[in-house]
Amino acid sequence: MKKESVVSPWEVSGEVDYNNLIKDFGVDLLNKDILSKLKEAPPIIRRGLYFTHRDLPQFLADAEKGNKISIVSGRGPSGKMHLGHLIPFIAVKYLQEKYKCPVYIPISDDEKFFFKKDLTQDQVAIHSQDNIIDLIALGFEPKKTFIYTDFSYAPIYKYASAIAKKINLSTAKAVFGFEGESNIGMIFYPAIQSAHIYLPQFLLGSHRTLVPIAIDQDPYMRVLRDVADKFNFIKPSALHSKFLPSLSGSVKMSSSDSSNEVIYLTDSPEEVKRKINKYAFSGGRDTLEEHRKLGGNPDIDISFQYLKYLFEPDDKKLAKIESDYKSGKLLSGELKAILIEKINIFLKEHQKNREKAKKQVDKFMLK
Repeated sequence: MKKESVVSPWEVSGEVDYNNLIKDFGVDLLNKDILSKLKEAPPIIRRGLYFTHRDLPQFLADAEKGNKISIVSGRGPSGKMHLGHLIPFIAVKYLQEKYKCPVYIPISDDEKFFFKKDLTQDQVAIHSQDNIIDLIALGFEPKKTFIYTDFSYAPIYKYASAIAKKINLSTAKAVFGFEGESNIGMIFYPAIQSAHIYLPQFLLGSHRTLVPIAIDQDPYMRVLRDVADKFNFIKPSALHSKFLPSLSGSVKMSSSDSSNEVIYLTDSPEEVKRKINKYAFSGGRDTLEEHRKLGGNPDIDISFQYLKYLFEPDDKKLAKIESDYKSGKLLSGELKAILIEKINIFLKEHQKNREKAKKQVDKFMLK
């Protein structure tokens, strides 16, 4: 029996049917016309990990006219960052470089404190600082990138309060499923999240803002877009991604997974090799003879999925890997070896940049 699918801002489980989510959430597909405007987009966009949107053409039109635009995408600091956490920020970095626009990165330390029963404020603070270093290491433009934590950036409460007054409890309960057992911090948090996304308009006046997020975060967009007119703001646009699966093949790489199911940005080359070789779900056959004869299935192979979306930008090279794997010419172990090498090249550079980032934190923090 299939496990019932659950997709909410705080839980993703079961077998996710993305077609049903498109209908349920009322979002639009990312079509060829839109993609044609995103020249030299990273693989996560042009190969379909980002798949739906809200009002993206309107954002792109303003960007192309040179109108004021901004981008918002945040991070919930519940632990160390892993490969799955990179998905929104790869898109954000590409868009910042393309349109030379400001980027706001809220660190929702309050959300994780409210929703994770086992996290203390001190623990969340440690995760926040560690995550900020990882984000800076990705190479954002210091003069156009503004990072802040909810617990330390006091103005966010002012803006959240203004929004909270415009959203009734019935709406919050209907969209987020709050119950009597929900602590009141959880119930107030959607106003904070809304303030994150409207912060550029509170600070700079009405303009188009784009929010690259995973599809499970869209309930926030549905609620906050409904209050735009009450502040004379423009409804924020959204760009939604599917989930990057865990090494075991479960629907989403998550901080709550076993450490063997995720690749952390601080993992050593030895850890990466061990995890991929031992735990990465394979699309190969049970025996060498079967594999040579029937070939592997790249559609379910985690190593191929990671290459497709993150680590092999060259379309011709990826097509050859896929063809060789399907034909049986390329073995599962060989496919894993390709991925291991590419992840370790990336992490070596990222970890070097992390050390530099530790000295740059003040340049990025919104005062």
